[in-house]
Amino acid sequence: MVTGGSLKQRSQNALIVLCGLAAAACAPAFGQATPIRDQAHSSWREYGGSPDGAQYSSLSQVNRENVGQLHQVWSFSTGDARGYSFNPLVIGRDMYVLAHDNSIVKLDAATGKEIWTRPLHAKTLLITNRGLTYWQSKDGRDRRLILSVDNALRELNAETGEPIENFGDHGSVDLRDGLGRDPHSLTLVQSYNPGKIYGDLLILGSATNEEYASGPGDIRAYNLLTGKLAWIFHTIPHPGEPGYETWPKDAWKSVGGANAWSGMALDEKRGIIYLPTASPKYNFYGADRPGKNLYGDSLVALNARTGKLIWYYQMVHHDIWDYDNAGTPMLLTVRHDGRMVDVVAQASKVGFVWVFERETGKPLWPVEERPVGKSPMPGEETWPTQPFPTKPLPFARQSFTAKDLSPYLEPAERESLLKQMAAARNDGLFTPPSTTDTVEMPGNNGGANFGGSAIDPRRGYFYVVSKDLPSMLKLTLAKAPLQSGTPEIRGRSLFEANCSLCHGSDLKGKPPAIPALQDVHSRLSDDEIAKTIRSGRGSMPSFAHLGDADTSAILAYLKRPELAPAMAEQAQTAPALNQDPAQLHYRSGFGFMFAESGLPVIAPPWTTLTAYDLNTGDILWQRPLGEVPELAAQGHTDTGSHFPKIDPVVTAGGLIFTGSRDRKVRALDATTGKTLWEFEVGAALEGMPAVYEVGGREYVVFCAAARATTHTHALPDHPASQDPIPGAYVAFALP
Repeated sequence: MVTGGSLKQRSQNALIVLCGLAAAACAPAFGQATPIRDQAHSSWREYGGSPDGAQYSSLSQVNRENVGQLHQVWSFSTGDARGYSFNPLVIGRDMYVLAHDNSIVKLDAATGKEIWTRPLHAKTLLITNRGLTYWQSKDGRDRRLILSVDNALRELNAETGEPIENFGDHGSVDLRDGLGRDPHSLTLVQSYNPGKIYGDLLILGSATNEEYASGPGDIRAYNLLTGKLAWIFHTIPHPGEPGYETWPKDAWKSVGGANAWSGMALDEKRGIIYLPTASPKYNFYGADRPGKNLYGDSLVALNARTGKLIWYYQMVHHDIWDYDNAGTPMLLTVRHDGRMVDVVAQASKVGFVWVFERETGKPLWPVEERPVGKSPMPGEETWPTQPFPTKPLPFARQSFTAKDLSPYLEPAERESLLKQMAAARNDGLFTPPSTTDTVEMPGNNGGANFGGSAIDPRRGYFYVVSKDLPSMLKLTLAKAPLQSGTPEIRGRSLFEANCSLCHGSDLKGKPPAIPALQDVHSRLSDDEIAKTIRSGRGSMPSFAHLGDADTSAILAYLKRPELAPAMAEQAQTAPALNQDPAQLHYRSGFGFMFAESGLPVIAPPWTTLTAYDLNTGDILWQRPLGEVPELAAQGHTDTGSHFPKIDPVVTAGGLIFTGSRDRKVRALDATTGKTLWEFEVGAALEGMPAVYEVGGREYVVFCAAARATTHTHALPDHPASQDPIPGAYVAFALP
């Protein structure tokens, strides 16, 4: 059926493994979990812990009474200062992590001893860097690790780390093939999240560039043994497929995105895979793609064996805000209207939690289509309505006005922001971007993001981490770069056309989210900068359309910007433009609104953890999550951390484990949100812990190796700390 739609201790060099947790589990609200579900959530054999990606562990040695006794028992250095947000994979006593210059490392999960290291020799920055997929044959003799590197699917022998040469073409499957585009034009196809296994199939989502003419976000399944493509679902429909009419004719040949880059959830019993999709591209201007644009910004339910569409629901029609469904769908059972209902819940960047019946896609509570504003941009046909769920209430702030400005702003900065906001367009969630400053809240990097949701499947409780980070969008018509002049002058021209919207014409960026580039050559080599331009990094998209000559010119400019004065850009001749709006390329930076201090310009809390009871649709509790160390030292402990990607894990011991960029790991009371234990480590954290058991002891793993510092730039007596900060794997246990 298709439907519509936190005993502080300091440890240095840390990726943390918490261990040895013991006590009884809390009584569930409506009966004990079934043995099948307990077994499914009792190990950490894949990203998110289990096929359904629940970020829940049924292990219950630790509880609210004894968690304060945890202490460090071992550590393992990552061996470099790279940023990692990796979710460790644990198979029996074997742990697999990403370390040693982006290598796969096998550890003893009980001692942290290194067993072997397999370098990946990535030519670009493209690695499945959030987790791995594991498969074994029924007799356990064939054990494989599956990952993507340089847009190619690869498999390693899980016992030895050696490549499996008879997989695909000499051990590799090119993920750029079969998408209806020239493979050489596609520089970003693989997702940074691993896929899901169903039988002998590996189901993969994808990442795409953030530019015009990006690759399509097709969802594919490959045979695990041969690497052959088993099925494909076109997220931008081809002729004759449902949804084709929601795009211009043959849009699948040129428009990209609508991709499932985040986590996915597998209902093994039903054989249904649930995939959240992102916005079509380009993110902020869609004159070349009028229509609802299915299956962008949707939750899509597919038959896991065949890839056939079962149902979908679109949360944003014709997205021009980059309002992706960025989190993993959560599968749980709730009591609704007197009956038990299997549901799937999806949190979004917009701040809504959407809850659907798992088999049909019917919303559990009414959804209203409400009128929204029209775009003033030429050729932009915004959809006249957008869906608003009537329940649950939003978990994030959905508006940002002058009264919401942060109390930590300097007076001059506050005055400047007040003037900017007074002149900006600000009509709510769906204010269309234009050539005038346009406020966007929770922002295109706000709300819920990858790994930000977790559940207690015994109770029907849903937990979501949200980030409040407003953006200020402003569309600018793309300039034609100069075709002559010195390399520095040409490089400035190219920089202005492609990079200045985010990094600024003055190269100052918006740290910590967008780094300054005045001294970039003191931090990165030419090759590293070129790789970043070609492949993207973090929130920076790929600029694959820039060839080697263009990239070399940009490198020359960044190395000696004084040789390309601003007047060179003013002398540029305006290009002849095709007046068809569908041919115009308007661009906007992501517009993250950070103060000079590096903190968001909105008043805290900047990170919030919200607990819902999805039996009723009500909020149980909500609290700031994490701190800013400089502000906490002044007594401000309720701000939440800033610029986080926090992935919580819930346990049957009544706890929520999280790590954040304030360099702390915490255990929270799952029923109240109160911090019961915290431990300070030597590096910021980002990503998902893992819970597992070896020899009767329970362990929890964190990745304390985030690249960006949590220290701010302009708070008195608190100079900015220096990146990079080394990371490591560290373990904790009960006495």
